[in-house]
Amino acid sequence: MPISPYIAALRRDVGHGLLLLPGVTAVVFDDAGRLLLGQRADNREWSLIAGVMDPGEQPAETVVREVYEETAVHVVPERVTSVFTQPPSTYPNGDRCEYVDISFRCRATGGEARVNDDESLAVGWFTLDDLPPIGPLTRQRIEWASAPATWFQLPDDGHRPGPGRP
Repeated sequence: MPISPYIAALRRDVGHGLLLLPGVTAVVFDDAGRLLLGQRADNREWSLIAGVMDPGEQPAETVVREVYEETAVHVVPERVTSVFTQPPSTYPNGDRCEYVDISFRCRATGGEARVNDDESLAVGWFTLDDLPPIGPLTRQRIEWASAPATWFQLPDDGHRPGPGRP
């Protein structure tokens, strides 16, 4: 799905201006310990499956929906692995977005991994020691999914607000 009706409506009002959007990322493992990745159609890079929440949708619902829409794989979210605001992005059409991302470690429960929409060129399962070329943020999210606690950015003053950071 190219752009949600909600974001399209916002764009009519703000044009290419910066939007702060809630997003999710799925770090999906199967029973063999392989990782699900998709090769994006827009930039041809391999990445984790991600998407933007729709109004009224819970983050865990979004991650389940996005993984199925893009890969035809059914998942169960197991835990939140990271929460942070990504640096602003500018799309080829000039739209600017900044995503507050909630990443989930998910377990595949069914379906057959395949390209299931127009957002991906390819979809596949990979062992962690045989990944295709991925970016540093994708690699970091995979590491956070293997850590025992949720990662989040501390305030600039270094004050530790609570017990959530490893």
